[in-house]
Amino acid sequence: MYTNSLQDIVVTWSTRSSTNQSVVNFAEHYIHDKLIIVSGIWQRFQDGGKQARTQYIHKVTLTSLKPDTRYEYSCGSNLGWSAVYNFKTPPAGDKWSPSLAIYGDMGNENAQSLARLQQDTQHGMYDAIIHVGDFAYDMDTNDARVGDEFMRQIETVAAYVPYMVCPGNHEEKYNFSNYRTRFNMPGEGDSLWYSFNMGPVHFVSFSTEVYYFLDYGMKLLTKQFEWLEQDLAEANLPENRAKRPWIITYGHRPMYCSDDKEYDCDGNLETYIRQGLPLLKWFGLEDLFYKHGVDVEFFAHEHFYTRLWPIYDFKVYNGSTDAPYTNPKAPIQIITGSAGCNENREPFSTNLPDWNAFHSNDYGYTRLKAHNATHLYFEQVSDDKDGQIVDSFWVIKDKHGAYS
Repeated sequence: MYTNSLQDIVVTWSTRSSTNQSVVNFAEHYIHDKLIIVSGIWQRFQDGGKQARTQYIHKVTLTSLKPDTRYEYSCGSNLGWSAVYNFKTPPAGDKWSPSLAIYGDMGNENAQSLARLQQDTQHGMYDAIIHVGDFAYDMDTNDARVGDEFMRQIETVAAYVPYMVCPGNHEEKYNFSNYRTRFNMPGEGDSLWYSFNMGPVHFVSFSTEVYYFLDYGMKLLTKQFEWLEQDLAEANLPENRAKRPWIITYGHRPMYCSDDKEYDCDGNLETYIRQGLPLLKWFGLEDLFYKHGVDVEFFAHEHFYTRLWPIYDFKVYNGSTDAPYTNPKAPIQIITGSAGCNENREPFSTNLPDWNAFHSNDYGYTRLKAHNATHLYFEQVSDDKDGQIVDSFWVIKDKHGAYS
């Protein structure tokens, strides 16, 4: 399930056989004679593996939903129906306080954080989930059977709250076909890039992988960069920042990190997404995000959690010595790639850079609460420590816009 707008929800599921129908029955109370019946579309998906396994992906959009209302629904066809699930729509307008869980790098094996995320979701703690790339490890493995199993694993989360995603390097096989088909995000970027609004926040999702898998051509890279320029410029207009002051981005590979193992991210080398393609320095994102006043940037890829000081061009731009995240003078970056996978944890560099404010390689995930136009609250949950909060901080801004 994902959110297409504040009043639309899209339900997606798959079947092994063709049903020739894609139907969702829903209502505020799941009573047979009061159900609203909505039909959608389906597409045939053939995995690129040797067995060329086929399945059918179904997509139904529920529109004109009432704000702040709980609905119950089931999906299927005359050949069979799912269990009855439920979701709650957000309040009307922009002046409400969404809560989200955010993480990357969660696999079918060793998904350490999943049980706690399922429990949180069932307790109604989140308005949405953001998964910052790398799913299942990998969705194409064993002729996409691992992808099937992973989608079943996250059902107890994704059937109840919008599950928003971006691609990671582990989705690359067959030109990201498993990712593109299984996840139908809003917009026209083939789920590789899109944006959506939630309360006082404009969220922007993008693909870092268009910088690395150039065998598929340069077109995706140029199209995404043009789209990002346009989307961020519009979000940064004074009238839009008055309604939704916070701009938060998420993409898989980080601009900065402190892992000695990474060939392009050891704290000294220039990352492609930060500076642009090697030698040419085209399509770098750090200047673009700085120019349009992005407040917070989420990344994953590294199997740990790192909170950075406000940073631009390797320099720290804290708001003040006593309150570094109050009116910071550069974007704040968070790496949250420790949800759990079969590649286990990754070590930190022996000598951590000055811009590293806090780090942990406990399995876990990040929570975000957008309180209002001036205050964001973050905390890092440690699954190793039975749900203990190992890091928390506020970001406070009196004014939003381009950094000078």
